[in-house]
Amino acid sequence: MAAPVPHLDDPAVVSAFDELPLWSAPFGLRLLETVHLAPGLTVLDVGFGTGFPLLELARRLGASARVYGVDPWAAAAARAREKARTYGLGNVVLLRAVAEHLPLATASVDLVLSNNGLNNVQDVAMALAECRRVSRPGAQMVLTQNLPDTMRDFYDVYEGVLRECGLGASLPALRRHILAKRRPLDEVLALVAEAGFEIEKTVERSFSLRFLDGSALFTHFFVRLGFLESWQSVPPPAAWPVVRERLETRLNDIGRCQGGLRLLVPFTCLDCRAPGGFPEPERPPGRIRGKARSARRRKP
Repeated sequence: MAAPVPHLDDPAVVSAFDELPLWSAPFGLRLLETVHLAPGLTVLDVGFGTGFPLLELARRLGASARVYGVDPWAAAAARAREKARTYGLGNVVLLRAVAEHLPLATASVDLVLSNNGLNNVQDVAMALAECRRVSRPGAQMVLTQNLPDTMRDFYDVYEGVLRECGLGASLPALRRHILAKRRPLDEVLALVAEAGFEIEKTVERSFSLRFLDGSALFTHFFVRLGFLESWQSVPPPAAWPVVRERLETRLNDIGRCQGGLRLLVPFTCLDCRAPGGFPEPERPPGRIRGKARSARRRKP
């Protein structure tokens, strides 16, 4: 019997979410290599989740920095606050809000970062416009996100299974699922430029997720938490059990023949800057504007 799909609002799930960096670390390590470190920075992490890389950057910058995090995910924010308390970080402020309505003053931030966070917002253009609004002249913005070819081998098998099952009508839903949170790079670059940022550098990298076979993939906690519900939504509900069984069988066959599954995750890191001279870092104003927004689920 299949294990139940975990829920993101369950505190017990969040407390067991330590493997999150296994997904986010390759993106976040590139981000941490890209950000410019300086004393007294005011930093904003959009979509901080359970605290990576926000808390790591706060520790690397030290007490002179002021590091804000914005995320609507209440259970994860509680976990991040507990981490910050445990780490003894007095320079971190975590705010429950969405990226489209940042509760920070205009031109108050020296560094904006988002580690795969903009994949999860409802209106990316509006979120980027807000990032530009809160950025001081010359502020740096560093974004990472995975690209449409993420786990391409898996989706090729999924497409083949849909065709085998006579579910060709579900193929557009599969493609929409892929592009919903993995925008093409050209589209992302255009959105960033339209928001008013200058793109200084674009780096493309990749990493692999390896599993023994399809059964291991489908029972992996993070896959069940972050991917399974979206995969299940592609075919009609009544067809999913058959699709799932055939998909797992095909992946198991590949795993046996190839000595495991290797799913490639290509991603990009964008180094951007708000027009104007380099900002003079200073402590942010004590007053934070804006209201918290309701929580929404996050998906990779």
